[in-house]
Amino acid sequence: MTYMHQPKFWDVFCKVVDNYGDIGVCWRLARQLASEHGLRVRLIVDDLSAFRRICNDIDATQAVQTCRGVEVRHWVEPFPDIEPAQVVVEAFACELPEPYVQAMAAQAVKPCWINLEYLSAEGWVDECHGMASPSPRLPLIKHFFFPGFAPKTGGVPMERDLPERRLAFQQDAGAQAAFWQELGLAPPSATESRISLFCYPDSRVEALFALWREQIAPVTCLVPEGIAGEAIAAFFGQAASAAGGLLKQGNLEVRILPFMEQDFYDRLLWACDCNFVRGEDSFVRAQWALKPLVWQPYPQTQEAHLSKLEAFLRIYCRELPAETAEAVSAFWKAWSRGEALGVAWPVFWKQRAILARHAEAWATALREKGDMATRLAEFCPDTL
Repeated sequence: MTYMHQPKFWDVFCKVVDNYGDIGVCWRLARQLASEHGLRVRLIVDDLSAFRRICNDIDATQAVQTCRGVEVRHWVEPFPDIEPAQVVVEAFACELPEPYVQAMAAQAVKPCWINLEYLSAEGWVDECHGMASPSPRLPLIKHFFFPGFAPKTGGVPMERDLPERRLAFQQDAGAQAAFWQELGLAPPSATESRISLFCYPDSRVEALFALWREQIAPVTCLVPEGIAGEAIAAFFGQAASAAGGLLKQGNLEVRILPFMEQDFYDRLLWACDCNFVRGEDSFVRAQWALKPLVWQPYPQTQEAHLSKLEAFLRIYCRELPAETAEAVSAFWKAWSRGEALGVAWPVFWKQRAILARHAEAWATALREKGDMATRLAEFCPDTL
């Protein structure tokens, strides 16, 4: 789909803050703008090594390269003299280089300048989405674009063919068996639970491990390399293994996985019975997986992240039975606080069949509100 008077040249600026979430969102956005909307996109990012961990095609030594239809530039200082694009996306308040801003101001037709904000379910997002902020010193206007879950926000990232790709994988036993084989695992047994775990440092992972060790049915926990290393070492009494490692106690088996490209990680989410996710990118992808999930927002001072958690729980649990909603809320909060996991997990996991059905209904409703890339492509011509 293209739009009348659609700008053809976009710059997306990204500074990697938490290693994967920022570049994960920006890379998905850049690819989708190029492939689905026919735009020329230049992704300018400061950390190519982190980028390479989610996209193996990236060469961290190259200052300029083309990858999957997107021009990728290494953001270096001093910033080179390049002509600004018609649309400039400043992701997550990363602050554009001053020479680039001055070049924007010198353009006869000023670029559409977008500050792409973090995803939030908080009520104030509706009022701030699309807000204009004139520069106090230059003839430029910045517009704030807020991804979100409400109709008056910027939506959430989702490629057009994502539901079809997920469904094809989840209905193909051969494809799933091949996926598990690539990770060095057999397909799960009938009684086994497979749980992906992507969390922040200092999470109470060992408390979960203690619960899963004692469960009657076996639990296989799949953890990316470099994640929860200290907790794994403390629980098992040995250093966390490299990718391919296996640790076992009781009915719990922990497998250390190599850090995955985005598309491969999507398949992990599709294949698991429950997904623990964090931040923004993995959080959104878990919602499209149609499986029970547990979200851990990025920890902030004065527990501001818990307000974001509460805001999402209010809308996510709205259509759930009261008992299920209470179980979800209690466990998600316990996980983010690192408290009372032994009480909250069994109650949560008892609701897994209801949560799987709810995940499908939630994704359907979310998809009907429109995806972030399309909303952004539609928004920008109106601001020029």
